[in-house]
Amino acid sequence: QVQLVESGGGSVQAGGSLRLSCVASINTYGTYCMAWFRRAPGKEREGVATIARDGRTSYADSVKGRFTSYQDNTNTLSLQMNSLKPEDTAMYYCAAARPNPYTGVCDYNYWGQGTQVTVSS
Repeated sequence: QVQLVESGGGSVQAGGSLRLSCVASINTYGTYCMAWFRRAPGKEREGVATIARDGRTSYADSVKGRFTSYQDNTNTLSLQMNSLKPEDTAMYYCAAARPNPYTGVCDYNYWGQGTQVTVSS
C-alpha cells in the first residue's frame, strides 16, 4: 500500500509559478511509475505528466514547455509549474503504480487527495 500526499497548491495570477510536491509513504524511485493528473470543474480528468521508473518524463501538450516534473528524492516527486494560465485551474493529483511486468503499462491505483491550483487572469 502506498500513501501519497500532495501539497503546494494555491492561488496565483496568470504568469505566476507554483511548485507542487507529492510525498509517498515508501521509496517509489526506480520501482513505481508516477504521474500528475488534474481535474477542472465540469471537465474530465487530464493527464499532465507521466514519469517512468527510469525517470523519463512526458507531458501533455497543454503544459509542455511550462511544467517540469522531477524526483526530489526517493519518495518525493515535484511538479514545477511556470507561466500559469487560468485554464490550468484545477485540482491536481499525484498517482503511482507498479508497471505491469508483462506489458509495462502503468494502471495508476494509488492516488493522493489532491491539491487545488487556482490561476486568476
